[in-house]
Amino acid sequence: MTSWTWEYDEWVPADEQLRESLCTLGNGYFATRGAFPECDADDIHYPGTYAAGIYNRLTSHVSGRDVENEDMVNLPNWLPLRVRRVEGGTWFTPGTARIVEHSQTLRLDAGVLERRTRYEDPDGRLLLVRQTRLVSMENPHLAALRTELTAENWEGEVEVEAALDGTVTNSGVARYRALDGRHLTAPRTGAANSGDVAWLTCSTNNSDIEIALAARYDLPPDTAVREADTEGRSVRGFRLALRSGHSQVIDKTVALYTGHDRAISEPRDAAVEHARTAPAFDQLVAEQRAAWRDLWRRAELDVPNKAGQILRLHLFHVLQTLSPHTAELDAGVPARGLHGEAYRGHVFWDELFVLRYLNLHFPEVSRALLTYRHRRLEHAVAAAEAVGLGGAMYPWQSGSDGREETQQLHLNPRSGRWLEDHSHLQRHVSSAIAYNVVKYYEASGDAHFHHTKGAEMLLQIARFWVRSATWDAGLSRYRILGVMGPDEYHEAYPDAERPGLDDNAYTNITATWVITRALELLRNLPAPRRAELALHTGFDSEEEERWEEVSRNLHIPFHDGVISQFDGYGELRELDWDGYRAKYGDIRRLDRILEAEGDTVDRYQASKQADVLMLGYLFSPAELAELFARLGHTFDDALWGRTVEYYLRRTSHGSTLSGLVHGWVLARVRRTDAWTFVLEALRGDIADLQGGTTGEGIHLGAMAGTLDLVQSGLTGLETRPGGLALDPVPLPELSHYRFSLRYQGHWGVQIQASPGLLDIAVPSSDRYPITITLPQGHFELTPGESRRVTLED
Repeated sequence: MTSWTWEYDEWVPADEQLRESLCTLGNGYFATRGAFPECDADDIHYPGTYAAGIYNRLTSHVSGRDVENEDMVNLPNWLPLRVRRVEGGTWFTPGTARIVEHSQTLRLDAGVLERRTRYEDPDGRLLLVRQTRLVSMENPHLAALRTELTAENWEGEVEVEAALDGTVTNSGVARYRALDGRHLTAPRTGAANSGDVAWLTCSTNNSDIEIALAARYDLPPDTAVREADTEGRSVRGFRLALRSGHSQVIDKTVALYTGHDRAISEPRDAAVEHARTAPAFDQLVAEQRAAWRDLWRRAELDVPNKAGQILRLHLFHVLQTLSPHTAELDAGVPARGLHGEAYRGHVFWDELFVLRYLNLHFPEVSRALLTYRHRRLEHAVAAAEAVGLGGAMYPWQSGSDGREETQQLHLNPRSGRWLEDHSHLQRHVSSAIAYNVVKYYEASGDAHFHHTKGAEMLLQIARFWVRSATWDAGLSRYRILGVMGPDEYHEAYPDAERPGLDDNAYTNITATWVITRALELLRNLPAPRRAELALHTGFDSEEEERWEEVSRNLHIPFHDGVISQFDGYGELRELDWDGYRAKYGDIRRLDRILEAEGDTVDRYQASKQADVLMLGYLFSPAELAELFARLGHTFDDALWGRTVEYYLRRTSHGSTLSGLVHGWVLARVRRTDAWTFVLEALRGDIADLQGGTTGEGIHLGAMAGTLDLVQSGLTGLETRPGGLALDPVPLPELSHYRFSLRYQGHWGVQIQASPGLLDIAVPSSDRYPITITLPQGHFELTPGESRRVTLED
């Protein structure tokens, strides 16, 4: 295994769905899991293909209730291809033949997946299957599969069956299987171009999105093709003569279109034409290598050893989910990538972790992802009005149209019970969107977006927080009541009749930041644009005064010399952490354990993931000191150190994001313990640390967050008007790294770190100088200049 490959060298059925997720290939438009083409979905295998923004809504009857869920749709499977001997043979599959040898190699530099499997049938015949596949980054509608078949100790005729399968369902997540997963309807099959291209069409049965696939098969000369379509499946059969030691090659090139695509008349016609005219397989591979070479140039990140290899895998999956092709789509950041069906393909707050990285490499993608949110601003405004507030209240889970998609019930697989789900109360998702609006502008300098779509979102989110704040005369403070924080364990106070918690510190402090930044923007907007916004939103000087007042008087609870996660957190019971670890071992999902015991985590000082500590992920100590001072409090290293230590002892790390945030924070507070959490963040998906969840889809936010850990966490990088601020922290286990970034039109700014040294280089251009600010001072770098800085530990 090299730094540019990810390899598996044996067949382990129990790990197959994990490997399928990690070997997914995609291009930002669609992605396909790394499943065996000869296998249908079962307990071991789960082929899945998903396109960004393609959703469908179904109603299921669960636990005596009708519940509605919208899912990212598992599209027709383009992979199927299987082989058997003509003379009474069974299909060569893991279930019917013995796997003598197996390996998979994901080539990150080229964007291709290679597979080599040696099968032995019950009669001792050995068949070597070698396959190479790609999902084209050059042309987002194309995918291809090359299959080489070699008979090793026999000769004879084999039957090959290749298909496009429209009978698939959404069934990749066991705990969702009680829900209706039949999203596709009206499948049709046929042939075009004198039979050279086979096609399949179908539609989603509620959102009515047409889906079309077309396949071209390039076969050995004089191979006869037999049409064998069945209900919902386009099938082609052909026979090949195999000789011992000689290979036969089959190339399958597939085009995928949907009714959401632009500049086409009919998806089927576009797919057929695209499949017919697609380059030969070798040319597709060459184009794929070139396209990925360009991506890697823009996303350069060089870290040595195993950590570097994992980071490169993470970056590969981020780029497959959110590529430059995404900039042409109406799609958000799916929390589990385009890699599986967990979280139903919904858009949560994960963009908070993703855009921090993308802003400095692919700002056009960040802009498109923020535009996805702006297109749904009207829905967010309506949602706020529906609960008696104003402004914009974005949903915790978003899908096709911006309504709240959070499930009404969720299954605890440990107890088997369906439970009420109150996570829609995580209103802090709106602050995450506002944060991304501001950080995108700081990184890109895109004033047009910031003054138009960005301003509209930022102002409406600020208005929502001001309208959410209620005055408490006893505290002489404004309060935000009935919400949930990032922790997610705590949904309500013990034995409370209504869900929700009061004055979540993370929520209130980020709300303060949003209101403050909105006021700054308003005061710096060109007068004509400010007048337009005032006319459009009804914003006036009286409301401005109210914003100023609320932003200085939101309540922040404290207890025992630390920041309280929410009001009353310190009054909850302490948990017997040692006892639960001794009893259960892995207690990451402590909420499920306690519910199965008839208890609730709401009673305890126990958090799933970083909540208060998220503040140290988003803001520098100087920024936090400024925010706390605005609210009338003192923030210093002593307070923060006590707070970090307090919650570190009370967190179960039941989210892949937890290790990331704790590693980030501890790198500056308690460096000797940081690597344990950084390593957990790096290994979260590759080792499936959350207990079987990665097979349902990667954790995109955590993967992108590890990239930003190097880019921003270890360097202390902050984007500012006219320059970059850096405050590097030495982490011995990650002491060497190099990356490039794009800052306000400066392409390829280089930052390289080694123990005690930091090198910064600005490439030649006609742009203005960049001001570099470090704790020991600041300097300017004119394009074409570089500077080496000696760091103090």
